[in-house]
Amino acid sequence: MLLDVDGTLLDIAETPPRVEVPAQLKWALEALAARNGGATSFVSGRSLTDLDRLFAPLRLAAVAGHGAELRMTGEAVPHRQVATIPGQLRNSLVAFAASNEGVIFEDKGYSHALHYRLAPQRAEAVYEAVLEACADYPPGMLDVLPGKSVLEVKLAGFSKGSGIRELMQTSPFRGRRPIFIGDDITDKSAFAVLPEFGGLGFSVGHELPGLAGSFETPGDVRAWLYRVVDGVGASEP
Repeated sequence: MLLDVDGTLLDIAETPPRVEVPAQLKWALEALAARNGGATSFVSGRSLTDLDRLFAPLRLAAVAGHGAELRMTGEAVPHRQVATIPGQLRNSLVAFAASNEGVIFEDKGYSHALHYRLAPQRAEAVYEAVLEACADYPPGMLDVLPGKSVLEVKLAGFSKGSGIRELMQTSPFRGRRPIFIGDDITDKSAFAVLPEFGGLGFSVGHELPGLAGSFETPGDVRAWLYRVVDGVGASEP
């Protein structure tokens, strides 16, 4: 079981730090990992440190930082890409957020993001600012990832898809049929590698061609997970 986090397991919040993780969800994920021998993993744009903070004390396998970080089941030390974003690019995005009320800069470590959920009228300006900041660097060096009221920039060369491909070569994932649930354009690379392993993909919030199905909301994903682990607590308090 491979699970995106924001917009899939968790409801989108006004700002990334304000997401809420139901205690029941932690219990369900722990029970699921126990049931499938540890073959349960987060697949997220968040850093591994952030995932561990949100879901503490739970420590699942994880493809984090859009594939820049990879923690195998039971590993104490994760694998990390050398993926430092140029400082001048960061400075440009920070300056834009500081001068545009409602736009929030987020340093994810392996990617930088501009959130405009609090200022949807600035969407076009955010896109223009990010593309202008990236224009100073060689073609193919950077990836620009659009999401739900957010635009992220990371170095090219790794993705959620490449992280899943590597994860699937390790125990206990090796030889199994993955199920991946995601909600956003940033999950496109993850959906793309599933056929290599006979996997199934499910989207959240909208239907996508070629997938096995969809959920309407993260709450529906959580309710499904609760049913999977014996139907205990099908609804959250």
